[in-house]
Amino acid sequence: MKDFEGKSRRLRERIKLALPVRVQCRESVGHEWSEMSRLVDVTPFGARFQLLRPTERGRLLHLTLPMPRQLRCFDHIEDQYRVWALVRHVMPRVSPGEPLRFEVGAAFTGRHPPPSYMKDPATRYDVGPLTAEGGLYGLRELDEAEQAAAPGGGQAARSVETRLQMAVNVIIEVFDSQGRPGEREQTVTENISRRGAAVWTSLKVERGRFLRVTDAATGLSVIAAVRGRRNGPDGIPRLHLQFLDRQWPLDGIE
Repeated sequence: MKDFEGKSRRLRERIKLALPVRVQCRESVGHEWSEMSRLVDVTPFGARFQLLRPTERGRLLHLTLPMPRQLRCFDHIEDQYRVWALVRHVMPRVSPGEPLRFEVGAAFTGRHPPPSYMKDPATRYDVGPLTAEGGLYGLRELDEAEQAAAPGGGQAARSVETRLQMAVNVIIEVFDSQGRPGEREQTVTENISRRGAAVWTSLKVERGRFLRVTDAATGLSVIAAVRGRRNGPDGIPRLHLQFLDRQWPLDGIE
């Protein structure tokens, strides 16, 4: 048993390899992107790399890289290793004079995504039982309570926070296929909490897309994911947003 545990730990030790990796993501049914990056480190079961585009814990990405064959769990004779990976951690990285980057830690899950992803790429997952494919991680679709959990937290559910019915002037910008803020709209919130908001909008943005939300008065910006889009009783569309990289400051307002 001791020898097996030692071997298991060695297999999971991170190896610093700055290999090129192509990262592909379908944010929503109608929007996808790809980006070239380099690994920070890797194990047979996962990798770490940086992206210019935001993502979040629980999303699936497709990676293509020249993985050393001794580290692969399948496709040992292929030139490129093509593997699906579950985002486990996302950390914004800010360097003076450099664009914002997101350091991503992802767990390899195998050759194919689950059927639920094919129907809705905005579906989020957690790790499930190990698969027969080289002992890689399986996937478990999050239930409704877990879907509402804090994106970066380790808990499966969060306490429900009261949303304040107040109009905050904000600017929302949709990240385009190049990872830059594209479509832009100045609007107001219908309600807001530390973790999310509903905003009136004229933008046609699908569930699953990522936005930058900026307080027009203070200049504070947060990254948000679109959790839904609906028309209110007045016929005006609303976007339901969940903040990802930080909480919205409500001190002195609540």
